[in-house]
Amino acid sequence: MNDSNLKKRKYDIIVYGATGFTGKLVAEYLLKTYGINASVSWAIAGRDEKKLELIRRNLKLDENDLDIIIASSFDIDSLKSMVLKTNVILSTVGPYAIYGDSLVTACVENGTHYCDLAGEVQWIRRIIDLHQAEAQKTGSKIVHCCGFDSVPMDIGVWFLQQEVYQKTGEYCQSISMMVKKLKGSASGGTIASLINIIKESRKNKNIKYILNNPYSLNPSGERKGFENPEKNNIIFRQEINSWTAPFIMAGINTKVIRRSHAISGYPYGDNFSYDESLSTGSGFIGWLKGKLISLFLYTFISLLAFSITRKILNKFILKKPGEGPDKESQRDGFFHLIQVGKLSNGDIFKSEIKGDRDPGYGSTSKMISECAVCLTKDNISNKGGIWTPASLM
Repeated sequence: MNDSNLKKRKYDIIVYGATGFTGKLVAEYLLKTYGINASVSWAIAGRDEKKLELIRRNLKLDENDLDIIIASSFDIDSLKSMVLKTNVILSTVGPYAIYGDSLVTACVENGTHYCDLAGEVQWIRRIIDLHQAEAQKTGSKIVHCCGFDSVPMDIGVWFLQQEVYQKTGEYCQSISMMVKKLKGSASGGTIASLINIIKESRKNKNIKYILNNPYSLNPSGERKGFENPEKNNIIFRQEINSWTAPFIMAGINTKVIRRSHAISGYPYGDNFSYDESLSTGSGFIGWLKGKLISLFLYTFISLLAFSITRKILNKFILKKPGEGPDKESQRDGFFHLIQVGKLSNGDIFKSEIKGDRDPGYGSTSKMISECAVCLTKDNISNKGGIWTPASLM
């Protein structure tokens, strides 16, 4: 199926999971930015009609303004009916490893484009292995990781490399991304996905291997390289005069960047390397903060690994899927990233990436919305397949 057939469908975008916390934000953003049935036609979808009607009322719309579509993650017929109505499915329904298989299958089989917020390496790898060949045949473009993980990092690498090439005629041999400042909180959906990853990896050793292999999202036959699994070391970065600690999202972001590089034909060379970390400041205080962050992450993951401690955290501390910060907290959030690129001769180039609003909510809802609009409106590659944000958009 080609994109000309998609243009005949009723909607440009269907927001699947619109009753969830992030789904509501996506609906609000699309309404504010694109209106109703103007340059972008869209509808909302989910399994609970009453909750969808409440979302529509909260948006101050009626049934003549915004359509509602009923579909369930485990009802194949409802999913097929939904995907045949639209050019793009925008899904916020996670954990995707639990709820996403049938929806992606329906999109691939029917040539519908798809984007999500998945940061689940083991599931993305499964989608690549199962659907890459068929998506290429049907023209379906599947793009994972369209939120804070991994749009700023993936597009950031592409941007820095283009700028450096224009100035020097060559690409950076390595890029390091450091989180300078960040204010936000993990969503309930993200936590649920993390817990599911831990559960799956404890049951299946192959999943643990996929999580640890830096190249596990590369195309089949290209899943080896010179980079070792990311280490959780405290490192002093001379380029920004700061100690750095492990960044919890590096496990997905670094693999997405490597897949972008691979499916783009390795333009930066076979030895290109990429890493991520969290800036903690200079001096002893910076080193100490790095140690404490590293210890916290290790302890947190360890506690999630055992059912008893996981239940305690779920009951008293962790957000549930559908829960998130209030409007004020979302508005006050932000992120500030620094990317440091090095040429083969040692020359250094830096770029900065800044965003307003809580990264996991306000910024993420904008990012995935614009990815969906890009998929339906922009003149991008006609080739179907399992893409990354930078490689396609």
